[in-house]
Amino acid sequence: MRRFVTRAAALTAVVFPLAGVGVAEAQSQAVDEKTGPVSFANIASVRIGAEGQHGGALITETQRSPLLPGQSKLGADRVSVPKDDGERATFGGHYQIDLGRYSASQNPYPPGVSSRDHNVFAALQATNVPNAVAETNYALRDNWQGGARPVDNTVLVLEGAKTSVDCTGPAKLSSASSVTRLWVRQAGGGLGIVPMPGGNAGLQLTNLRLGPPGDITNADPATTVSDLKLTRVATFDQLIRQDGWRGGDFTAVAGWRAEITTHVKDAQGTALQDVRTTIVLGGVSCSVPKGFVAKTAGPAGGATATQAPVPTQVPAGYLGAAAPATDGDSSRVPLGLGLLFGGVFFAAVALLLGRRRRTGTD
Repeated sequence: MRRFVTRAAALTAVVFPLAGVGVAEAQSQAVDEKTGPVSFANIASVRIGAEGQHGGALITETQRSPLLPGQSKLGADRVSVPKDDGERATFGGHYQIDLGRYSASQNPYPPGVSSRDHNVFAALQATNVPNAVAETNYALRDNWQGGARPVDNTVLVLEGAKTSVDCTGPAKLSSASSVTRLWVRQAGGGLGIVPMPGGNAGLQLTNLRLGPPGDITNADPATTVSDLKLTRVATFDQLIRQDGWRGGDFTAVAGWRAEITTHVKDAQGTALQDVRTTIVLGGVSCSVPKGFVAKTAGPAGGATATQAPVPTQVPAGYLGAAAPATDGDSSRVPLGLGLLFGGVFFAAVALLLGRRRRTGTD
C-alpha cells in the first residue's frame, strides 16, 4: 500500500483589475466571492467507484474566474492525466488521458488529428458576466493492452471537442458541448469514426477492449471488456468537482461524461468483479445570483476580459476511498483547505468498490 503526504494548497482569491482602471475604483467593482457571478473550467476529472460510494477520485486544476474582470487560464504544462507518479497511483496506472500537444513518438491520435494546445479558461467579463470554455482533443488510452505505439492503446478520441457556458443573466443562460469527430476502437482493432447523437441521448458502446484503471489480481486483458456510455453533462451534480467549485441561484453547465463499467475476468473467462469509472472531460459552469443584471461595458474596458497575470484556481486534488463526504452531493470531492492525498492504491479501491457479478445479471 503506497502512502502519500498532505500538502497545503488553499483556494486563492486574487483580484486583477483591467488596465487603465484605478485601484480604488477596481476594488469597488469586485464581485462577491461567495454569492456573486462566477465561472469554473476543468479539463479532466475521474472517479473510481459508483456514485455515492465516494471511491478514489482525481481532479485536475480547476480554473475559477477572478473577482474583477479578467480570466484564469490552464497552463500549457498540463498535457495528460496522470502527469506524475502521485496522480498515476491514484488513477490506477492503466489509463491515460491525453489533452494537449504531443511529440511524434508519443502520438496517441489516429492519422489526421493534429497536435494542438488546449484552451481552458474561466472568465469574468467587463460586464460582470461570467463565462468559461474548454476545448482540445481528448484521447483515452488503456496502456494495459500493451500496444507497441501509444495510438495502439487508444480506445476513445474526442477530436475538436469544445464545451462552453455563458451566464448573461438569470433568464439568459447558455451552454454547448460539441465535437468534430468521435473515434472508437472497433472490434477489428482499428480506430473508427462513430456518430455522436445530439442532445442528451448519448452514445452507448458495449464489449470494448478496455480494462480497469488499475491492477486487479488474476485479471486478464484478453477476456476483460468494458461498456461505455458517453453523454453531455446536463446538470451541475454530474460534474466531478472540489469544494471550492460552487454553483449559484442560476447555473449553466457543460462537459463530456464517460461512464465505464469494466467486466473484469480471468484467463478462463470467469467473472471476477465489475469496476465503475466515471470521467468528465471539459467540465465548465457559470453562475449568477438572483437579481443579477449585467453592467454596461465602458469604452475603456470593453466587453472582453484580459488574462490574469496569476491563475485563480482550485488546485488539483485527490480523495481516498475511506474519506467521508461533506454533504449529500456525491459529485463533490471535499478538499477542505488543502490537497488530500488519499493513500489510494487501486487494487484496494477495486476490491472495496468492485461489485461481484452474479450469474445471469449485468
